Amino acid sequence: MSKKLGIALGGGGARGVAHIGFLKALEEEGIRPDYISGTSMGAVVGGCYAAGLSMDYVRDIVMKLKTIDLVDLDALPFSRLSLFRSKKLQKLLIQHIGEVNFEDLKIPFTCTAVDLYTQKLYIFDKGSLAKGVQASSSIPGIFRPVEHEGMLLVDGGVLCRVPVRQAKALGADVVVAVDAIKYTADPVDKIPNMLAMFMRIFDIVDNANVRHERAQPDYPCDLLLEPEMEGMNQFEVKNLDKAYDEGYELGKANAEKIRALTEE
Repeated sequence: MSKKLGIALGGGGARGVAHIGFLKALEEEGIRPDYISGTSMGAVVGGCYAAGLSMDYVRDIVMKLKTIDLVDLDALPFSRLSLFRSKKLQKLLIQHIGEVNFEDLKIPFTCTAVDLYTQKLYIFDKGSLAKGVQASSSIPGIFRPVEHEGMLLVDGGVLCRVPVRQAKALGADVVVAVDAIKYTADPVDKIPNMLAMFMRIFDIVDNANVRHERAQPDYPCDLLLEPEMEGMNQFEVKNLDKAYDEGYELGKANAEKIRALTEE
């Protein structure tokens, strides 16, 4: 019997569309993960896949999205903790995923979020899938935090950009990780506004966390994949075809390597 395959899909905003292409390529190669973990956009794509949605269907939805479809301005951003509410995001998720719980998924799946009160990582593995994905995708300052069981939850990428350990914890023998925002380690020429400054600070802290995590001797990643997507900004809803295509090519290029890893 082949080893159990876990796929860890990291955050990445618009760049995370690469995850759709990656999973589509694996599907064509006859490779289907036994477990999936996701953070932020990785949670969106992974949750849809685990719920049984085809990647062609998810791609069609994503390619038609515009920024206005995701954001709804908060009238009191400073007192409400964000520039935007996330009601549109929540409705979009429920519209396509449905009122399904983690316990009902076709493939075991978890996603990460961070509790602002305790500064701890929280793993969604039960209850509403849409709520878990919403919390995992709530970029701090952009989308309003999600209240859940006494916690105030934001994007899991604050502490865990690529949930490798979470895929392993599900029971995977082999973990393949896709990190869609490798590019943030690159220098920039300018910081045009306050929002860009906050996002750059987030990137700096994020990269420091990632470097620290990957340096640990027990880091349980068997194959780390990082699509280039040069020049593509994770916060701009454009060039999505480029992200999809690079993810698809990444999956095709590594299919045999992944297959070999799962063989006894």
